[in-house]
Amino acid sequence: MIGLKGTLNVIDNSGALLVECVNVLKQKVNNGWGSVGDEIVCVVKRARPISGQASASAPKVRQGDVRRAVIVRTRKPVRRPDGRLIRFDDNAAVLLNNKREMLGTRIGGVVSADLRMKGWGKIVSLAPKVV
Repeated sequence: MIGLKGTLNVIDNSGALLVECVNVLKQKVNNGWGSVGDEIVCVVKRARPISGQASASAPKVRQGDVRRAVIVRTRKPVRRPDGRLIRFDDNAAVLLNNKREMLGTRIGGVVSADLRMKGWGKIVSLAPKVV
C-alpha cells in the first residue's frame, strides 16, 4: 500500500535510487492507495551523480525530476488467489516514460509475479527473479 509521500527504492538502471510517491493513478476503488502493478507519479529524491562525459550508461534522470513509475514490491502483504500472503522487505518501483515504457534497460532485484496479471509482462521478463 503506497500512498502520498511514500518512498520507494528504484530497481532499474535509469539512474534514480529513491523516489517519493505524489499521486496514485486511476485508483478510484482503493482511495488513493497503490499496490503491486499500480502506476504512480513520483519525484526523484536521490539519483546517481552525473559524470562529466556523456556515455551510453549515463543516468536518464536527475534529482527533482517528476516521473511515472510502476510498483513492483511492497512491504504490505498481498493475498494471492490460492490464499498465500506475499510480503517483501522493502517498497520498490521501476520508472516509466510517458508512453508507459520502461526508462531503464535492466532490472536489479526481485519482482512480484502479480505484475504479469496486471499487464507488465516486460518487467517480469527482464527481472532476475520473480516471486
